[in-house]
Amino acid sequence: MGDESGKTEALQIIGMFQVLPRLVVFDLDYTLWPFYCECRSKREMPSLYPHAKGILYALKEKGIDMAVASRSPTADIADTFLNKLSIKPMFRAQEIFSSWTHKTDHFQRIHSRTGVPFNSMLFFDDENRNIQAVSKIGVTSILVENGVNLGALQEGLTKFSENWKTAEKNKQKWLTKFSQKPNSSDGNA
Repeated sequence: MGDESGKTEALQIIGMFQVLPRLVVFDLDYTLWPFYCECRSKREMPSLYPHAKGILYALKEKGIDMAVASRSPTADIADTFLNKLSIKPMFRAQEIFSSWTHKTDHFQRIHSRTGVPFNSMLFFDDENRNIQAVSKIGVTSILVENGVNLGALQEGLTKFSENWKTAEKNKQKWLTKFSQKPNSSDGNA
């Protein structure tokens, strides 16, 4: 699939949703590209999964910020590949470092750099342990099996929208419950 047709389809999917994330975060290895950086050489020309570039361009066009969270032990190779693919400037934050925390450290740094709350983020990764850990801090997280694609984008935006609506309903219930004036018979008049 060409970048333009992928972008057009991604824009159509994004257009179906009223509530959108403020920040979309991507893992790199086996999420944006089909390999591990540490198994490659900086001299090679990397490639993305077929839908990835179109999705990135569509998110950028819609004004949705993007970031990278990768536990790669070869940040230098990842950085070189992002440059070779001409996508590095698209990412507002790039947290690429080896870690045993299943990316929660990456997300703390992304939050510090961007100011975007976790519940306003959408995350794509190919490792379930990362999805589980990052979901626990309030980020809508989607497991991808063959890289990020249009189906994963739609699934992610659907889940993000559902999570957002649930959070808003809970906030309204809380506000209603705690904004009611105390009853004069309870001695607080």
